[in-house]
Amino acid sequence: MSINPNITTISQTWTTESGFEFSSVDIAWNSWGELNAKRDNVILICHALTGHSDAKEWFSGLFVDGGIVDPAKHFVLCINNIGSCYGSTGPTSIYPFSGKPYQADFPQITIRDMVRFQQLLLDDLGITNIELAIGGSMGGMIALEFALMDQRVQSIALMAMGMAHSPWAIGISHAQRQAIFADKNWNNGFFDEAHSPEQGLAAARALAMITYRSSNDYESKFGRSLQPEKDSFQVESYLEYQGKKLSQRFDANSYVRLSQAMDSHDVSRNRDSYQTVLGNQTKPALVLGIDSDLLYPIHEQKELADLMPNSSFETIYSQKGHDAFLIEFDQINTHLSTFFNTLSKL
Repeated sequence: MSINPNITTISQTWTTESGFEFSSVDIAWNSWGELNAKRDNVILICHALTGHSDAKEWFSGLFVDGGIVDPAKHFVLCINNIGSCYGSTGPTSIYPFSGKPYQADFPQITIRDMVRFQQLLLDDLGITNIELAIGGSMGGMIALEFALMDQRVQSIALMAMGMAHSPWAIGISHAQRQAIFADKNWNNGFFDEAHSPEQGLAAARALAMITYRSSNDYESKFGRSLQPEKDSFQVESYLEYQGKKLSQRFDANSYVRLSQAMDSHDVSRNRDSYQTVLGNQTKPALVLGIDSDLLYPIHEQKELADLMPNSSFETIYSQKGHDAFLIEFDQINTHLSTFFNTLSKL
């Protein structure tokens, strides 16, 4: 994987919602296209849990001729979230207090912390306006909070998430973290590279992959087919492969902190009722739900759209489950183009 992000160091005190103070932070980011003179032609892409700032790799289907993500017209920006392990300050960064990586000493963070962290870079770049903030899953949570927290955001496109992390989703995240904690190398979150909790992280990923797809998708892809050389079912080999793949590219402490941040998602927290908070969110919003999503069932997106007065809801039809927001680009592009064309006529 070759991300090659820009790294911007913000040398000022920055404090999380939990009260933890950073004396400075590193922000990793990638961009496509150029900022115009007014610095207002921005499309902001927000990445999901284990994503990174090279959106063209995992959101490639949006970077197409005739699509709304057009570097010839827009400055397309994607920022790696705080707590991640792809260049931005996170558990693998050096903790000035100890001279060693933060690891488990890295503080708990929230979705709102992620917005405030990204705002540091937006301010540093002098960005005055964001035409569209878009994201799916955790990225959608961030984009929604951006609409609530930053007046520069003019419109949002939200996929495969809701107004709060449900007990169902929190429970799944908790089970994944327990798999990491059960690894013999976890050591309360402190470990060296030679003894990292790869098996626990792999098990967490395997559990996640079950919730990211649908029963029909697994049936059509694997059925009850066997993997003869391993004397196991193909679905077992697939989940083992996906788990191992993630454990080789991602950090266990980052997985813990970012999944906890997703659990913090609740637009009503320390504000007002959902009806009031979302009723006051009048910026144009496109909400996309996936008919086979097990992790964030489609009723969550319908409810979200119903509570925002200037929003529209559309369905992505797919048997790919939650992952459809990273797969069904023809449908996504169609809905985004219609949404953008409507905005241009306002």
